[in-house]
Amino acid sequence: MITISYCICALFLSHVFAAPASSISGVSSMSSTGTYTSSAVSPIETVPFASDDPNPILWLPEDNNTVHQPIRGSLGATILGPTNNPIVDENADLVAPPTTDVGTVDNAKWPFSLSQNQLWTGGWARQQNLGVMPIAKEMAGVNMRLKPGAIRELHWHTAAEWAYVLKGSTQITAVNQNGQNYIATVNAGDLWYFPPGIPHSLQGTSDDPQGTEFLLVFDTGNFNEDSTFLLTDWMSQVPKEVLANNFQVDQSAFNDIPGSQLYIFPSNPPPDNQQNPVSPQGTVPEPFSFELSKFNATQFSGGTAKIVDSTIFNASKTIAVAEVTVEPGAIRELHWHPTQDEWTYYLEGEARVTLFASGRNSRTFDYQPGDIGYVPAAYGHYVQNVGNTTLKFLEIFKTDKFADLSLSQWLALIPPDLVKAHLQVSDDTIMHFNKTKPVVVGPVGPSS
Repeated sequence: MITISYCICALFLSHVFAAPASSISGVSSMSSTGTYTSSAVSPIETVPFASDDPNPILWLPEDNNTVHQPIRGSLGATILGPTNNPIVDENADLVAPPTTDVGTVDNAKWPFSLSQNQLWTGGWARQQNLGVMPIAKEMAGVNMRLKPGAIRELHWHTAAEWAYVLKGSTQITAVNQNGQNYIATVNAGDLWYFPPGIPHSLQGTSDDPQGTEFLLVFDTGNFNEDSTFLLTDWMSQVPKEVLANNFQVDQSAFNDIPGSQLYIFPSNPPPDNQQNPVSPQGTVPEPFSFELSKFNATQFSGGTAKIVDSTIFNASKTIAVAEVTVEPGAIRELHWHPTQDEWTYYLEGEARVTLFASGRNSRTFDYQPGDIGYVPAAYGHYVQNVGNTTLKFLEIFKTDKFADLSLSQWLALIPPDLVKAHLQVSDDTIMHFNKTKPVVVGPVGPSS
């Protein structure tokens, strides 16, 4: 199954204490006073124990019947000046961060609701890139809406395009460099992928009276939707004499072509059985779409996961995804991705994430539906469901193969004495560490 796992989160590593190497040879045990002793020849001093404060999130967006303040226990004070209360309501861990947050980590949250929207006769589009989220160097996103029949005009990019359908159905077409063509209708929860430079189109079908909406992800952080190569934009900038010679028709055939780009424009919905012209070269050898909605999820104690990369969606050479659900109180386990950044999109529920950036740097963020998160490669992290409904999100990577490392699995697969020397935990605790990747783990009841 899918091996999802994020970076080791600050909530853990910033508080563990390590015994010096000289104590590792000794056998540790817990005394009746709750302190650890060692059979090493000389007593060893360690750093203080980590705080017992659980540092929970202090409020959720729906808890807006009170004015929230930057106060956690004895720390902080009330706000005396003006403040944007809706933003305060949605970001408890920025306003009153857990005491486990230390140092500085760049902003890793961007709501699509703060992106400038481009409105067109057939729908709209808004984007996130380096301009609004500088930490997101490897990937950028576009959220797009098409009315029934509306067309995102024939175009291509220098970047690869990966998509997840949020609502409705979208008809896609493409032709590759070998003259092989492709057409498909992609439904809610399904994917498509176009390699760089491959010309394609997107059109809303009549499947839903509201049309279609989808998420696009591009494999470069500086992608700009305004730099797309558009059919109408190109042809409007070519002399009509050249157009006539190129297509071997009279120049008058192009009297009514658009004088500028159409981008997103209305049209009639395509028929359900729309067929591409037959190509002498045939169809593409690797389909550009994948039915993720029909792909079986792996069940865990606290949720589910689906992982799709080039090993099963063969055309998707540069983008891999994990679609994850987490039940209330459960977490996407402490983990990290060894070499690839993670671009995250939150679909449902309330999430809390701490990024551990090494060097005593960690920061906690809160996410709601429509928010984008970002985790640089090797940063430890977790995703906790802090709400009362199922949390659902996409983990997206610029890679052909999904990869992650689990904190629990790492500690379960090394000598127990080594773990005890670092963390001063018991054998019983180590027995609970998982030798396989649990991905999503259920909530644990309160300590007795």
